[in-house]
Amino acid sequence: MDRRDFILKSGVLMMGVTAAPVMACQSPQGPAVFELPPLAYAYTALEPRIDAQTMEIHHSKHHAGYVKNLNAALEGHRLQGRSLQDILENISADSGDTALVNNAGGHYNHSLFWGVLAPGETSAAQGGLAQAIQAEFGSAEALMSQLSESAMKVFGSGWAWLSLGNDGKLFVSGTRNQENPLMKQVVERSGHPILGIDVWEHAYYLKYQNRRKDYVDQVLSGLNWSNIGANYEAALKG
Repeated sequence: MDRRDFILKSGVLMMGVTAAPVMACQSPQGPAVFELPPLAYAYTALEPRIDAQTMEIHHSKHHAGYVKNLNAALEGHRLQGRSLQDILENISADSGDTALVNNAGGHYNHSLFWGVLAPGETSAAQGGLAQAIQAEFGSAEALMSQLSESAMKVFGSGWAWLSLGNDGKLFVSGTRNQENPLMKQVVERSGHPILGIDVWEHAYYLKYQNRRKDYVDQVLSGLNWSNIGANYEAALKG
């Protein structure tokens, strides 16, 4: 499979695995389908922050399950054949769209998550993103504090987000389960996610057990700000 075919089939644009509004692949044998994107690094690459067993299970079982169930939920649905971002933006809060909220959200959220995690050494935000963080939060440290607080406030399973709002400003929010800020008919505040932190227990329980704060601290200390900056620039362009 060449790079173009992979982009179309996965529903994500690979820049460290950055989610993007592209179409699923139209197969001559059947309807359009999404595929599980490979990681841009080995399952061991995030150790000791995130252990290899958790990464393998999280990616090859949990994320793969969302992709499989997304394709099933789209069969005969009004949003079948649309890009992943279009699906998310047009999901309603009606019970009939619950499977798409869970599984389209699960596919998008995880695809974004893999790309914001940095193997090895990390660096600070640069350029326009650094300026936007300074303008909205006062400092990178203040942003980290808000992200940590948002992640810890999620009751049960969910996500903490840094997003670009429709007003052009960054904001931090938390969502339940696999909801995300692109779901403008579902969430309280909508926008374009540029960073997401998974706080479902399966993301951290093997290594951290009930110590969510320790896990969140490790994620925040190992972010790929180059990819997050690329996400920010893409969000600015719409």
